[in-house]
Amino acid sequence: MTVLTLVLLVLFVSLGRWQWGRAELKSVQQGEFAAGAQQQQALGNRSTQDLARYTRVNVSGEWDVARQFLLDNRTRDGRAGYEVLTPLRLEDGRWLLVNRGWVPFSGYRDALPEVAAALSGTEGRVGIRGVLDELPTAGLAGGRAPPAVQGGWPRVTAFPTAAELRAALANPDEPAPRLEARVLLLDEGEASGYVRGWKPFAKGPEQNWSYAIQWWAFAVVLLVLYVALNLKKDDGA
Repeated sequence: MTVLTLVLLVLFVSLGRWQWGRAELKSVQQGEFAAGAQQQQALGNRSTQDLARYTRVNVSGEWDVARQFLLDNRTRDGRAGYEVLTPLRLEDGRWLLVNRGWVPFSGYRDALPEVAAALSGTEGRVGIRGVLDELPTAGLAGGRAPPAVQGGWPRVTAFPTAAELRAALANPDEPAPRLEARVLLLDEGEASGYVRGWKPFAKGPEQNWSYAIQWWAFAVVLLVLYVALNLKKDDGA
């Protein structure tokens, strides 16, 4: 019983510390998101990685309406759906993927949402604003699904890497497209978008603080039970 109690005690305390650390990390990201969103600047010829994450930038380029990606396994208010990634050809020839927001899942895998209609009338060069962010990452490798490198569009993918998206965009005319590693989260005020309401994470640090306190509470209860049971044995002796 003593060994089991010690093992569980260490486990509960460690899980509490892990959740507390996640809460602190989210608090930092929350501050960075708020600060970066207030500092608007032109991207120009700079790489998206030359700027801080969550920096608000304005860019100009041409939409590639024919080739778009659907990020799978993206939920909003408990509903399944996709986030729409649309390539934007920048003035210097680079590609920047713009996350235009969330669209609901139709209920059928073979009935993909129509994502080209919202861009009608935007032919030619456009200027847009948004916040730079990283591509979403999966907690488990099994949840990843790279986009197809051939076939029709839009192409469904789950937690792809920039290299996988680059390979999917490649064609005989452009075998090695220059794709930026970060994506642009399209501003709420910009047209041609879907459901946005961007946040640095789905659930705030409050949830992790709550989990941490729960794990530590389990540790306290375990310790109290151990002491109480052993005192009872001593009294019985």
